[in-house]
Amino acid sequence: MKLIKLSLILITAALVSFTFIQRKPVLYIIGDSTVKNGNGNPNNKQQGWGSWIYTDFDTMRISISNQAIGGRSSRTFLTEGRWTKVLETLQPGDYVLMQFGHNDSSPLDDTARARGTIRGIGNDSTEIYNPIRKMKEVVYSYGWYMRKFINETKAKGAVAIVCSPIPRDNWKNGKLQRDSNGYALWSKQVAQQTGAYFIDLHNSIADVYDTMDSASIKKLFPDDNTHTNKEGALINVQKVVEGIKGLSSCDLKNYVSNK
Repeated sequence: MKLIKLSLILITAALVSFTFIQRKPVLYIIGDSTVKNGNGNPNNKQQGWGSWIYTDFDTMRISISNQAIGGRSSRTFLTEGRWTKVLETLQPGDYVLMQFGHNDSSPLDDTARARGTIRGIGNDSTEIYNPIRKMKEVVYSYGWYMRKFINETKAKGAVAIVCSPIPRDNWKNGKLQRDSNGYALWSKQVAQQTGAYFIDLHNSIADVYDTMDSASIKKLFPDDNTHTNKEGALINVQKVVEGIKGLSSCDLKNYVSNK
């Protein structure tokens, strides 16, 4: 009887150990349509970089969960409950790669989407009536929402990585315009505030565009000045992956495939 009990204990311990060893870490991606567009349909004219990042990772060793969705700001990704769903499955050793900002500049309380956030990274807040949700809502700064994502990621024992927003196809006097004093800057500052990792995606992609002529860049933006096609998305993926490789103390780079 003692031998049987001991055997059962050893088998149970082995199964628990096997389950723990076998679980792959998950790379969660959150953001807007520049990160995921058309529900990830590869035939969609507009493509987000998060839909193609799996091509640069060893998915036998890490899972990719792209939870980004078009039209959302840092605020509405939270208020719609999308961040809560990520938190429910987030585990120690996982990663959260986040990029917001394009939609945060929208109005706070317009009747179309009511998705904007207060500019900057302060602790500012204001109460509005949200005509979409038909209720009062306290709206905070871009930095407030980003800090929430970062701090709750870290509280779960996961790793937070902030990307600055990809640049738009905006030109002035023959030069691509960079968001040097807006969300590209604020995303960096909020990462520094919280001790999150940071990838300067905005400027690394803009550096690539600076080597191209405006006509070639325009081909990457088939419909507007914000959303890239697949070719543009793959350029963005390359810069995300280069950024990950450059994070010296972040072991997410160990899951980048060698190809």
